[in-house]
Amino acid sequence: MKRIHDPRLLDHLASAYALGTLRAGARRRLESLAREHATVRAAILVWQSRVSALTELQEPVRPAPSVWIRIENLVRADKAQQAMRQPSRSATAPQTSGQGWWRNLALWRGGALAGILAAVLAGMNTFGLRQDLQQQIAGLQSQLAAQPQVRYVAVLHDSQAGPAMLVTFDPGSQQLTLQRVNRYQEATGKSLQLWAVPTGGAPRSLGVLGHDPLLQLAAVEGDIHNVPTLAISLEPEGGVPSERGPTGPVLFTGALIEKML
Repeated sequence: MKRIHDPRLLDHLASAYALGTLRAGARRRLESLAREHATVRAAILVWQSRVSALTELQEPVRPAPSVWIRIENLVRADKAQQAMRQPSRSATAPQTSGQGWWRNLALWRGGALAGILAAVLAGMNTFGLRQDLQQQIAGLQSQLAAQPQVRYVAVLHDSQAGPAMLVTFDPGSQQLTLQRVNRYQEATGKSLQLWAVPTGGAPRSLGVLGHDPLLQLAAVEGDIHNVPTLAISLEPEGGVPSERGPTGPVLFTGALIEKML
């Protein structure tokens, strides 16, 4: 009971439960606690949603033939162990000679050996399945880590309040990503320049934009933290120095929002 009040331990148990690595006894105890405590159920649901989100990043893959062989071996091993637990008719019937007793003993020894071999084979296959699962989870986690983690977002509008540019910032890659969402194209000899407009301060240049519909600019979070507004001006080709500020018309502006989720 006291353990469920430890957030770190509860998070660890819930993650192991969702990933399927929690052992049978501990798994049953956690399920029992989940039926009684909403906090345990919530922790499990959170981790199950995270794991299900990982699977969305992975393209469907047909299991290798070895996987089915391992599953078949596990089933056979289970059947062999069940057969070992059932008393043999020949073992319970009275024997009329020493030869019958010896045959019965040989039968039990052979059955025991088969059960041991099946159990060893099942253990090897279970280990292989666990390794495959761990490799798949590691691959999905790598894919998830490679996905952009958007922290800031802004939609810049033109003078008619139409959306013109979508701007996002990923602190992991330290990049601003800009996507044109209208058909505006600057004339030859002109460039678009992105500006951070702080409250009560002079605009700071964040970079000059190319002509591609999707482009990226290097930036650090300090460049845009606590900046309420972004703006894009039309400047001479190559842009102007940051200390001069915008010299041409400001075409697009919008609020920069820091995501809380």
